[in-house]
Amino acid sequence: MDREALVQALNEDLAHEYEAIITYTTFAARVKGPYRPALRDLFLEEVKEELSHAQFLADKIVALGGVPTTRPAPVPEAETPRAMLEAILKAETETLARYAERMRQAEAFGDLGLAARLHEIIEDETAHKEEVEKLLEGFPG
Repeated sequence: MDREALVQALNEDLAHEYEAIITYTTFAARVKGPYRPALRDLFLEEVKEELSHAQFLADKIVALGGVPTTRPAPVPEAETPRAMLEAILKAETETLARYAERMRQAEAFGDLGLAARLHEIIEDETAHKEEVEKLLEGFPG
């Protein structure tokens, strides 16, 4: 993997982090029903994590000589709390696959610091995914 391809891949990841920030912010505002307080807090807490990931990626892209994207990936639509959680689970699952690939690419490129940080992000995203999976167990439709 060359530098330009790695920058392009990291920009894809950055676009998805922006999407996650928008998704969590929007879902926190739109969630309704008896689970609103708990889900709103969960969604808003995740915004902080995703913003941290986005900042890291933007900084790394610049360090590699690239320009960070300013465009988010498409934001999912969801009306019900369950649909919101399902959309988040899908996004977290896809994110984990992207970051696992990116970690391999960073290692192949020889950027072990990037690979190590991506490993930490994978840990964060895995925790997010597992929390949503637990919430969805028995969650009303």
